[in-house]
Amino acid sequence: MELAQALAVATWMIPYAGALVSLLLSRLGRIRDFLAASWLGMSAICMTLLLREVLTSSEGVIAWSAPWISELGVNVGIYVDTLSAFMALVVAWLSFMIGVYSLKYMEGDPGLTRYWFFFDFFVGSMLLLVLADNLLLMFLGWEGTGLASYSLIGHWYTDEEERWVGDPGRTALGVPMYFPPSHSGLRALTFTRLGDVGFLAGIGVLYALTGTFSIPEIAEHTGEWAGWLASKGLLLPFLLAFSLGALAKSAQFPFHEWLVTAMTGPTSVSALIHAATMVKAGVYFLLRFGPIFKLASHELASSMPMASSSIETYFAIIATIGGFTAFFMATQALVARELKLILAFSTASQLGYMVMVLGCSGLVEEFANGLLAGFTHFMSHAIFKAALFLGAGAVIHAVHSKYIDDMGGLSGHMKITFYSMLIAALSLSGVPPLMGFWSKDFVVEIARESGLTIVYALGIITAAMTGFYSTRLVTRTFLGSKSHHVEHLEEEHKVHEAHPVMAYTYMILAIASLLLGLFWPMIGPRFFEAVSGHILALEEVPTHFEVHLDPTLLAMSLGMVLSGIGIGILLYLTRPGKAVTSAISRSKLLSAFQSLLYDRWYINSIYYRVIVGGFAGISRLGSKWFDTLIIDGFYHKFIPGITNLASRLGSKWFDTLIIDGFYHKFIPGITNLASILGFRWIETDVVDESYHKRFVRLLTGIGSELRGLQTGKVNHYLILFFAGLGMVAYFLIWVV
Repeated sequence: MELAQALAVATWMIPYAGALVSLLLSRLGRIRDFLAASWLGMSAICMTLLLREVLTSSEGVIAWSAPWISELGVNVGIYVDTLSAFMALVVAWLSFMIGVYSLKYMEGDPGLTRYWFFFDFFVGSMLLLVLADNLLLMFLGWEGTGLASYSLIGHWYTDEEERWVGDPGRTALGVPMYFPPSHSGLRALTFTRLGDVGFLAGIGVLYALTGTFSIPEIAEHTGEWAGWLASKGLLLPFLLAFSLGALAKSAQFPFHEWLVTAMTGPTSVSALIHAATMVKAGVYFLLRFGPIFKLASHELASSMPMASSSIETYFAIIATIGGFTAFFMATQALVARELKLILAFSTASQLGYMVMVLGCSGLVEEFANGLLAGFTHFMSHAIFKAALFLGAGAVIHAVHSKYIDDMGGLSGHMKITFYSMLIAALSLSGVPPLMGFWSKDFVVEIARESGLTIVYALGIITAAMTGFYSTRLVTRTFLGSKSHHVEHLEEEHKVHEAHPVMAYTYMILAIASLLLGLFWPMIGPRFFEAVSGHILALEEVPTHFEVHLDPTLLAMSLGMVLSGIGIGILLYLTRPGKAVTSAISRSKLLSAFQSLLYDRWYINSIYYRVIVGGFAGISRLGSKWFDTLIIDGFYHKFIPGITNLASRLGSKWFDTLIIDGFYHKFIPGITNLASILGFRWIETDVVDESYHKRFVRLLTGIGSELRGLQTGKVNHYLILFFAGLGMVAYFLIWVV
C-alpha cells in the first residue's frame, strides 16, 4: 500500500478508532474527551495530506481496494478524486473544530462516553460515505450516519422539558407541536429511512443491470444500464427513486420535518449534523451521481432522444423540489422564536438552494459550472452555519433559555460571540464581500440560465427572506432592548462570554468566511480548476474559470437581500417598527397567518393526522375486526367449540353406543349366549358343567382384556397408532 492509499484508509478509519477508544477509556474522563477530539484532528491532517497527493498526482485519483465479499465481487475500496477529496477535507476539519468546541460545551454531561463514541462514529461514517468506491460501502457509511444521528439527536433521552423543541402545550389541528429528544431522534431515523428504501432499491437495480457495485464501473457502463431502463420506460422512475435517499437526508420537501425537530440534541450536534456532515450527504449524492446521469444523457441523446428527455425532466424535478424547499423553509424562519430553530429552518432552506442548483446544472450548457456552484455553496454554508450554530450554543448557555424573547442586548456581554455571529449571519444573507455572497450569487445565476423561471423566482424571493430572518436573529439576540430575563441575569452577574475554547472556535470559522470572501475573486478560479480537475464522469470541463458578476442579476439579488435586511432593522430596532409588529399581533388575519407559519404550515400536523393517525386507525380496525373476529372468534372460540361439540357427540354416539354397547356388551353377551346354547343343545351330554364354566370364564377374560385397550386416552391411541405405522413401514420395506 502506497502512502496516498494509506492516508485514504486512515482518514475514515481513525475516527472509528477514536470511537472505540472512547469506550475503552470511559472511566478516564478528560483523557477520554481529549483523545476523542484528537483522533478527529489526526483524521483532518491525514485528509489534508491526501488532498495534496490527489492534486499532485498525474491521474488526479487515489484508489485502493481489498477483497471483502468475493461472491458478489465487492471490495473494501476507496476512490478519491478531486470532488471527494475537497468534500472530505471540509467534513474532517469542521468535525474536528466542533469536537474541540464540545470539550467545554459538553463538560460535566453524564453521558459523555456515549456522546464521544457516536460523535466519532458519525464522522468516520460520513468520511466513509464520501470516500467509498462502491455503492455497498457507501450505503454502510450512509446508514452509519443515520444510526449515530439517532443517538446524538436523542442524547438527552431523559426528556427534560428544557430539552424539548417547540412550545410545551402548543397544538396545531389537535396535534402537539412540542417534541422531546427521544421522539425527535426517532423522527430523524424514520424520515431518512423512508428515503433510504428508494436508495437501496436503486442500488439493487444497478447491481442487477451491471453486475457490480463499483461506482467507477457503473459510470463506465452508464449508457448500457440507462439505455435498458429507458427502453422499458423506467429511467425517470428509477432516477427519482434512487434519489429519494438524498432528498430525505438533505431534508427536502416532503422529508423536511425531521431536521426541524433534530434541535433537541446538543448544539454541537446541531452544528455537526446541520452544517458539515449528515445533511450534506444528500448534496454529495447529487454531486457524485449528477455527472453520471448527465453522461447518460449525452450518450443516449442521438440513439434514444426520449431517454435524454427523461434525464432532463429528472433534473427539472430536482431543481423544483430544491427551489420550493428553499422558499418554504425560509417562510418558517421568519417567525420562529427558538434560536436554534431559526437556524434549522435556515439550514433546510440553504440545502434547498444546493439541491436547486444541482438540478439546474443538468439544464444549462456548461454542466460543470452548475456542479461547482453547488459545491461552492456547500462549502460556504458549512463554514458560516457551523459558526452560527456554535455561537447559538454559547448564547443559550449564557442566558439559560432557547427563546430569542428571553435575549436582547447581549452584544455588550458577549462581544466575540456577537461579532462572530454577525459576520456569519451577513454571509448567510449574501452580503458582499463575504463568502456567502459569492456562492449564493453563483447559485442564482445558474438558476436563471436553466430557464426554469419559477425556480429562479423562488431563489430570488428566498434571498430576501434570508436577509430578513438573519437580521431578526442578530437584532433580537444581541441588539435592541434587553429582555426582563437578561436584566434579571445581569443583576446576578450571570451573563458572560463563552469559554475561550468555545468562543475562538466559532470566531475562527467566522473569520474564515470573511477572508474567503475577500480573496475569492483571486482564489476562486484556482479553486474551481482544482475541484473540477478529475471528477468522475464529468465531461467538458471549462478550460478557463473566472469569478464574475452579472450587473442585472447583482442588482436584483442584492436589492432583495438589502430589502430584507432593511425591513428587519426597521421592525426590530426602531419605534415605528415596534408599532408595526404590535399592529400585526392585534390583527386577526395577520396573526392567523403568523400562526400558520409558526406551526409550519400545519404539515407536521397533517402528517400525524393523515399518515400516523391513518395507520393507527387501520391498526385499530385490524385489531377489532380481524384479531377479535378471526383470531379470537374463529381460532380461540369457534374451533375449540366445534371440536368440543364433536368430542361430546363422538363420545355419546360412537364411544357409548358402538364401543361400550356393541364391543363391550353385545359381543361378550352374544358370545356367552352362543356358549350356553352350544353346551345345551350340542354338548350337554358330552361336556360336564365344570368344563362349561371354565370356557365361559375364558371368553369373558379375553373380552375384558380387549376392553382394557380402549382407555379413552389420546396418548395411548397415539402410541398404538405409531406402533402400527412402524409395523406397516417395516412390512413395506423389508417384507414386500
